[in-house]
Amino acid sequence: MKVLIVEDDIDLQGILMDFLSKEKYAFDAVSSYKEASDRISLYNYDCILLDINLPDASGFKLLDELKEVNKTEGVIIISARDSIDDKIKGLNLGADDYLTKPFHLSELNARIQAVIRRKKFETGRKVLFGNIEIDLLQIVVKIDGNLVSVTKKEFDILQHLIANKNIVVSKNSILEYIWGDYVDNSLSLDLLSTHLKNLKKKLKQANATVEIRNVYGVGYQIIEL
Repeated sequence: MKVLIVEDDIDLQGILMDFLSKEKYAFDAVSSYKEASDRISLYNYDCILLDINLPDASGFKLLDELKEVNKTEGVIIISARDSIDDKIKGLNLGADDYLTKPFHLSELNARIQAVIRRKKFETGRKVLFGNIEIDLLQIVVKIDGNLVSVTKKEFDILQHLIANKNIVVSKNSILEYIWGDYVDNSLSLDLLSTHLKNLKKKLKQANATVEIRNVYGVGYQIIEL
């Protein structure tokens, strides 16, 4: 699961980053509307933690943008504002939850989990591509109805590639989606290569009607044969 933190309070942003890291989430963190807008145009997130008091625009503007481009990320507004008008406005614009600062991190985590569960039920728990079926809730991969044993990282990579099917996905994009921004790229590239090699082998052995292609110097692309 991947979370985008949109928070301009550097101290709070650091606290959220440390907490999400300990809870084993992948995450990105930005401090402005512009950075957040750029992120959501490039990547898909399971949940966005959104402060509405940003230095360059209101967080409400980001909610409008998500709606305009039909993005389905779950959004939890985290704000010092506790007025009922702000809460109603945020929820009407598409936010899934509203948490007033200060808050307990354990409560935040419970709300993240609840939003992600609801969103996955709403968008469908299964993804189909070729003869592959991915169950997002059970974290299961089947080919022609037969279970294929994959690791969690292999599952995440396959899910990300299928979400961007027929598009060449850069190595850095995969790294950031699976491991977040805060990784050792030299080490992670080796890990990514190993995971992809194993995943390709498993797909081939199970007679998948899709193929993961290495686009030299760019990244990877999954296509239907």
